[in-house]
Amino acid sequence: MGSYFAIVTSRNSENGIKSALLSLKNQALGPEYVIVIDDGSKDSTPEILKELQQSWRELFIITNPDMGYDISRVVKNWNAALELVRNRNMVRTDYHLIATDDTEYAPDYAFKLISYLDSNPEVAIASGNYTNHKPEMPHGAGRYVRNTVFEKTRWKGSYPEQMGYESAILYEVEFLGYKYSVIEEARFRHLRPLGLNHRFYEFGASMHTLGYHPMYALGRFAKYFLTGTVTGRLGSLYMIYYYLTYRAEIQGYSRLYDTQLRQYVRKKQSDRIKRILNMRILKK
Repeated sequence: MGSYFAIVTSRNSENGIKSALLSLKNQALGPEYVIVIDDGSKDSTPEILKELQQSWRELFIITNPDMGYDISRVVKNWNAALELVRNRNMVRTDYHLIATDDTEYAPDYAFKLISYLDSNPEVAIASGNYTNHKPEMPHGAGRYVRNTVFEKTRWKGSYPEQMGYESAILYEVEFLGYKYSVIEEARFRHLRPLGLNHRFYEFGASMHTLGYHPMYALGRFAKYFLTGTVTGRLGSLYMIYYYLTYRAEIQGYSRLYDTQLRQYVRKKQSDRIKRILNMRILKK
């Protein structure tokens, strides 16, 4: 069966980091190793991590200085973990798992995801689910990424350090001819409410940087607002507001994606809108 390692981002996580990490350690199919990036915690998180490390030799810790809360560092921390793997020539695995300091996974989570990916080589990224509805795309937390495909992307084995990186990698693997999936029976849960710190700012702004079709963005807003799912009704209002008002920068984390990827995203969404409209016309 395929192997994997896990990347866990953490900041001021004393209330959840231990249970989150133990849920990885206690998987029926355990990771080869886990890399935790402690992004300047000011609470007891560092002490909890050191305590866990004493009896867990496969737990590696990267400690950053406290530079205040900044969501843009999440992807930089992911890349720091990937760089550590390369620099130390750590065990090469088939997949890597993106995890967080507030997610707990069912004991058979890894087994179900890896079994599925091993049996479906055309699927590059897959996650389980924590909601009562099936999402269109794999969740950011709890997703397994096939490393051989990850290394083929335009970012060559790293994540794009710009807004919308979680969705960008999904569109990129599709662009390369692969698929992604959500495995409903593989379950995990968040210990903190989604959107607590950021009010879905990046949900909306990322749709702009990735070139989302306006009708597609409006449809997503309508779905979330009417059903109350994913973001909740208030979150859906934040999301569409930021999509409409966001202004990208020329360089850095807040810049637009390259034209090729933005055009691919726009065309994919445009084609989907046409299919939906045609289906409704045929039903009439």
